This record gives sequence, C-alpha cells and structure tokens, in this order.
Amino acid sequence: MRLLRVSVLILLCSLSALAQMKLNIRQLSSFMESSIRLKHPDKQVAEYLKKVTLSEQLDERTIETWQGLGIGPRTVEILRTLAEASKSLPKATPPAPKPVAPTIPPPSAEEQKHILDEVTKYALSYAKRLPDFICVQVTRRYDDPTGLEFWRTLDTVTERLTYFEQKEDYKVVMINGRTTDITHDKLGGSSSSGEFGTMMREIFEPESETTFRWDRWVTLRGRRNHVYRYAVSQPKSKYRIDYQRTMSIVPAYQGQIYIDADYLTISRLTMEAVNIPASFPVQQASTVLDFDFIKIGESEHVLPLRAQVRMREGKNLVKNEVEFRLYRKFGADATIKFDTPDPLPEEATQEQPPQPAPKKP
Repeated sequence: MRLLRVSVLILLCSLSALAQMKLNIRQLSSFMESSIRLKHPDKQVAEYLKKVTLSEQLDERTIETWQGLGIGPRTVEILRTLAEASKSLPKATPPAPKPVAPTIPPPSAEEQKHILDEVTKYALSYAKRLPDFICVQVTRRYDDPTGLEFWRTLDTVTERLTYFEQKEDYKVVMINGRTTDITHDKLGGSSSSGEFGTMMREIFEPESETTFRWDRWVTLRGRRNHVYRYAVSQPKSKYRIDYQRTMSIVPAYQGQIYIDADYLTISRLTMEAVNIPASFPVQQASTVLDFDFIKIGESEHVLPLRAQVRMREGKNLVKNEVEFRLYRKFGADATIKFDTPDPLPEEATQEQPPQPAPKKP
C-alpha cells in the first residue's frame, strides 16, 4: 500500500525573524507569481518583501503587470520602494524565449489501447523483474513556514537501501554528513515509500478501475514519451496519508504517466491527492517519481532515479527530494561508498518539448 507519513515540524521562526534576502528579477517574479496563485494575504506578502533587496532593476511596467493579476496595495507600495532603490542596478536579463513545440498528432485510439495494455502488463510485473540490489538513497528535506515557497534546508539523510526478494530495507548511515545509529523509523519528519513498484502497481491493477486519457508528447532525458493523465476514485484508492501516527485518510488521487515511446516503459509517475477533507491537517500531498535506465552488473534495468514529495499543513510547506544513486548488484561482496553524492543536475528531470519521431528507412 502506498504510504505517506507526515509529522508536524516545530517552527520557531516567524516572518520578522527571517534574514534579509537578495533576489534577482527572475526570483522575485517566481515569488510574486506563486503568491498570486496561492492567494497569500496582502499584508503577509508585503511584510516578506520588506526583507528583500534586489540585485537588478525593477521597472514600473512589471509592477503594473502583477497589480493587474491581483496583488494588494501594501505589496504594490513595497514593490515601488524596491523599484526606486534599484534604479542604479543593472537591467534584468530577459528570459530566453520558450522553444516552440512542433505539432505532432496523437496516437490513434487503437495505438493508445495497445500502449496502455502493454504498460499495464509492465507495471503489474515490474517488481518481480527487478534484480536484488543495494543503492544509496539521499533524502534532502526542506520546509517553508511562510507558505511562500522559499525553502530552507532541514537535513540531508543518507541511507543504504537494500532490495532483496522484492522487499526494501533501509539503514540510516549519515545525517548531514555525520554517521549515526538512528533507525529509519525513528527519523521523524516526513517520509514516503512505494517507489519500487507499489505506487506503479496500484495505478494499473484492475480493481483500481483507473481512468486514462492521452494528453501530449514530451521529451524526457533525451527520449520521446507519451503522457497519459489518470484518476483513481476514493472508493478504489489505496493511497493512505498518515498524520503523526494518530490520524489517517485514504483520498482519491490523480496524476500523469510518462511512457517511453520506444520501449513502453514508465519514465515518470506523478500523484496528487484530491478532495482531502477540510478537517484533516494535511491539505495538499503530491509525488513526482522519475525512472531511468540504470546498469546493474551486466544488465540494464528501469529503476527509480529521483522522487519529490510535497505536502502542506496550514501555510507550512514541506518538501522531500529523494535520489537513488550508486546502484550495485546485491551480494556478500558488494561494496558501496557512502559519501553523500551531489544533487542530480536539473536537466536529469527537466521536461523538454517533443521531437518528431525519426523517419523510418
């Protein structure tokens, strides 16, 4: 069963205690767009902006654009103060133009049915086909007590993950680069499981009665992918969210499935809980799980590469970024280095516009 555990993190800081931040215009734009989308109170946004200095010029036209999108008068006043103070700074670098995606027709209805039939077989047998292995799992945990998507690092947990006879076992090796003997179940905070087949299987098993519809083409890690949207209703859901081990719910969920066009393997799964009861403390929960072709021994397997789990309780946001690295074949002589690897480069999980299929000779 897919399981998402969430614990309340004790937050001792407030907006007034936040250190002053220096932002460029791109970062400020991201913050403003997020604030508008999430409908943050005018007073809260204005108070946060009082802690901001700029590294580039802010012009009146940009402020008017945000004003038209719904920012409040207090925020406008602070932004104009920032604009005045930034007049002597360099002009902002214009964003690169977005590439125009070519128009590619979707597969026919018959092709879509064939694709989903093959991927269903793949998903239901996925765990059985995995080899026994060990790898390093690195979980970087963040929170944002303001709800404004400006993240602060909580900790970095490095674990040895053993997959043997279709069962996962976790051993915490380091926290923040220091060795520890704490056990996985005593870590506290937020965690997730299901990356090695459970999440995938429960979407495709017949009793879930999942609905699918073709959405678009994309390029992911240099490979062409179909994207399907899916939804699982609450009565058929097995997606459980636990809160502090005292409360739990099983909500409906929906998401997207990226399918490699050549191999009909799954490249990415996304999952988002929907219609969470208003009385439940966690009001948003979502996961993005990436897979990639990874060599273990002499064979290549499609294995988890990275997962991002996000949650919201009140205005407090929590984010876990989980990477699976240094896969090795399981055995008595298997060795693995437990230095915490650097984060994966952004392009490893960045979606690109679709490219036409190569012409057949």
